[in-house]
Amino acid sequence: MEQLLLLIFLPLVGAIITAFSGKSAKIVSTVFSVVSLGLALVIACNFIPNASTQFEVNLPWIADLGINFHAGIDGISMLVVLLTNLLVPIIILSSYNHEYKNPAAFYALILFMQCGLLLVFTALDAFLFYIGWEAALIPIYFICAIWGGKDRIRINMKFFVYTIAGSLFMLMGIIYLYLQNPAHNFDIQAFYALNLDSAQQGWIFWAFFIAFAIKMPIFPFHTWQPDTYTAAPTQGTMLLSGIMLKMGIYGVIRWLLPIVPAGVHDWGQVAIVLSIIGIVYASLIAFTQKDAKRLVAYSSIAHVGLISAGIFAFNQQGMQGAMVQMLSHGINVVGLFFVLDIIFSRVKTNKIEELGGIAKVAPHLALTFLIIVLGTVALPGTNGFIGEFLLLMGVYNYGIWASAIAGLTIIFGAVYMLRMYQNVMLGETNSLTITFTDIKGTEKLVLYTICALIIVLGIYPKPVLHLTEASVQHLLEQVNQKLNTVN
Repeated sequence: MEQLLLLIFLPLVGAIITAFSGKSAKIVSTVFSVVSLGLALVIACNFIPNASTQFEVNLPWIADLGINFHAGIDGISMLVVLLTNLLVPIIILSSYNHEYKNPAAFYALILFMQCGLLLVFTALDAFLFYIGWEAALIPIYFICAIWGGKDRIRINMKFFVYTIAGSLFMLMGIIYLYLQNPAHNFDIQAFYALNLDSAQQGWIFWAFFIAFAIKMPIFPFHTWQPDTYTAAPTQGTMLLSGIMLKMGIYGVIRWLLPIVPAGVHDWGQVAIVLSIIGIVYASLIAFTQKDAKRLVAYSSIAHVGLISAGIFAFNQQGMQGAMVQMLSHGINVVGLFFVLDIIFSRVKTNKIEELGGIAKVAPHLALTFLIIVLGTVALPGTNGFIGEFLLLMGVYNYGIWASAIAGLTIIFGAVYMLRMYQNVMLGETNSLTITFTDIKGTEKLVLYTICALIIVLGIYPKPVLHLTEASVQHLLEQVNQKLNTVN
């Protein structure tokens, strides 16, 4: 119990100390993020991969309303807890060559967001889940609004309105479930045990799905994403793409599927159709992008669409593929945005047509970028392969045509990502890139770490699959049993 409380609130303590650390904020935040990663690894080493919830804490909070501080970790949440605590120190290290105005506030907000994310990924009380959901939004809003690029206020307001609107739908669903619960509490197991008819489950499905679909994002709830990813500071984009969108995926798995299985049965096909439309649409739009950062943003929509389709296919392969791909996508997309940030810091542009020949003057950057791109396009032997293979197998088991169309994400992704790499890295240098300098210091540390993870997880994914297998199997059995009861 003490370990889990420390895991959740250590970043919050770090945020408070960082906020008052002045010019030392960068170092202080790094220390707290690395200690948090160490604690997460200790918990992972003591975690037993089975269907039970471990390191559980259940303390009275607002007793009159049946609200408890109830949190715990199973295989599904363990994966995203590890992802969060792995990526935050990488994201902080990636900022070392930047000088941000008011750095204490900047790094404190990153750690504050980490605390909110960990609340979301460990909450076993719906009210606590909602608090974490909103708490994670506040810091990223200020990170984007204060340190973002041109037109950041308008773009950030669109992002904020989208996410708040989705959150309100989810809040209505949570309140309705609370009112239907005879125990009058927000406990997740009590929500799982509710016997709701198909009509009730249908509207609750949409109340939750809209909130989660906006966060991922899924077509047509994605329109805030490309502009926000482009206008946000690179570290903000990494937080959004690497970790925050996993809140939506995790929400579907942890809250949507087990609470309203009949709603998923009735409307899951619509969700799969929207996910597959998003794959094709985002891939086609990515082909037309002249800005590399926007191209990666649309690529992210396509990859998340495949994860969503795998989840709603609702079988062992699709769910396991979603687990692996959450981890792989987080690592890969952070690497992609960091490479583009390095390029922008050198030549002040991410316009693809203005670049070229960088591999001749920066071979280490070119090699690490190639490994990250190959992981992104799911080359066998990289971390992206096993996740996308399982996802496509899961969608295939759902429907052959759905799998055929969803599989276009691999073909399209390989074309536009490799074409971008060719235009940016290969060919002859120009007046902008002739003086380009290779990576050094923390840039090497971050990129080498990401490349090592891509290769190791690609060659030996068994620990990740073993970590989540029992929890995924238990979830599927639990949902199928409840669905049979409703029918």
